[in-house]
Amino acid sequence: MEYSIALAMVAAAISLTACQREVVTTPTVVPVPVAVPGPAGATGATGPAGATGTMGNTGSTGATGATGNTGNTGSTGSTGDTGATGQRGKTGDTLVVVPAPQR
Repeated sequence: MEYSIALAMVAAAISLTACQREVVTTPTVVPVPVAVPGPAGATGATGPAGATGTMGNTGSTGATGATGNTGNTGSTGSTGDTGATGQRGKTGDTLVVVPAPQR
């Protein structure tokens, strides 16, 4: 019994492959002409130079800012103190000047 299932599967596989035949097709050879390069031609003339572009416009200058307000005047300073009174002079000794004797 063990071998009967395996043999049945092998027989089924052989019978399926026997029915299918491979078709062999030979590729068709088509000759393709190969281009052979000839000698190089003469160099062409140089083309004319292109036109120079125009210069762009300059941008406008911005507006000037407004002048600021003038500052307030400062307040007047306070008056200084009166100076102290000086001391009264002292009364000194009286000097008598005696002229020198004449000769």
